[in-house]
Amino acid sequence: MTSPARISSGFWMTPVLDLLPGLGLILGVSLAAIGAGSLESAVLGRPIIEPLVIAMLGGMIVRAVRDVPPRAQPAIRFFSKEVLEAAVLLLGASMDVPRLFASGPVLAVGIVALVCVALGCGYLVGRAAGLSSKLAILVACGNAICGNSAIAAVAPVISADREDIAASISLTAVLGIGVVVSLPLLIPVLGLSHYQYGVLAGLTVYAVPQVLAASFAVSALSGQVATAVKLARVLMLGPVVAFFAVRARQGENSSLSFRTLVPWFVIGFVVLAALRSTDIITDRTGDVAKLVAGWLTIVAMAALGLSVDVRSIRRVGGRVVVAVIGSLAALMVLAVALIRAIGVQ
Repeated sequence: MTSPARISSGFWMTPVLDLLPGLGLILGVSLAAIGAGSLESAVLGRPIIEPLVIAMLGGMIVRAVRDVPPRAQPAIRFFSKEVLEAAVLLLGASMDVPRLFASGPVLAVGIVALVCVALGCGYLVGRAAGLSSKLAILVACGNAICGNSAIAAVAPVISADREDIAASISLTAVLGIGVVVSLPLLIPVLGLSHYQYGVLAGLTVYAVPQVLAASFAVSALSGQVATAVKLARVLMLGPVVAFFAVRARQGENSSLSFRTLVPWFVIGFVVLAALRSTDIITDRTGDVAKLVAGWLTIVAMAALGLSVDVRSIRRVGGRVVVAVIGSLAALMVLAVALIRAIGVQ
C-alpha cells in the first residue's frame, strides 16, 4: 500500500492542469447522480438508491458505452483515491461516539459484539464462495456495518482493486433494496414487537436512508429505534477501518511505527471524531462536514465507475451475490439471537 507520505504528497501535489481534462466528465456523472437522488426524494420521500451508488453505476455505464480518453486518467485516479480518502477523514466530524450508549449499555455492547462476529462470519462466507481475501473483507464490512459507506472507507486502507470495490458496492446496493422491501414480512413470522423490529432493522439494513425506509413504514417507534441502533452500528466504522489499516501495514514494513501503520486519513478521522464527541466540533459543523464528505464520496464513486471495466464485474458477480446473501443471512440470524438474548421487548 502507498505510504502515508506519498499519499499526502499525492493529494496536495497533483498538478491541477493534469486534472482538468477529466474533471468535466467526473463532475457530469456526479451531478447526474445527485439529480437522480433528488428525483427519488421528490417522488418517494427519500432516496432508496443512494447517489453514490448511482454515481458509480453511471460512471461504469459511461465507460462501457464510450472510450475514456487517456488524458482523463490522472483525474480519475486522483478522485477515486485521494479524494475518497479525504471524504473518509471528514466523516469523523459527524461521528458522535457518546451516541453509542444512547440505547443502553447492554444493547451497545451487543451491537459491538454483533459487528465483530458478523465481520468474521462474512469474511468466512466470502472466502468459502471463492472471493479473494480483499473482496471478502469488503463484502463482510458492507454487511456488518453500513453497506456502501463501509466498503468505500475500508477499500483504501486494504488497497482493494477498483473492480472489487465496484462489484461489492453495486451488488450489495441491489440486495440492500431487497432487504428494505422484505424485512417487514418478518414481523409476523418472528412475532416481533415494533420496538424489536426497530432493533432488527437497525442491526441489519445497510444504509441509513434504507433503514428509514424499512422502519418508518412500519411505525414511528420502529423508525426511531432503528435510527438510534443504526447510528450506533455506524460508529463501529472508525475502529474497523483502523484495525484493517494496522493489519494491512504489518505485512508491508519491517520497521513499524504508528505513522507507517495508520494512514493519514484514518488518523484524521479519529481526531475529528474525538473533537466531535467533546463538542469542540459542534452539531452544525459536523453536519456540514458530513455533507461535504457525502459530495466528495459521490465524486470519488463517479471516478471509480469510470475506471472500471464492466466485464471484470461479470467475472466475479455470481460469487459476490452468493457471499452477500450468505453474509446477510448470518447477520440476520445473529441479530435475532441478540434481540432474544438481551431481552429486547
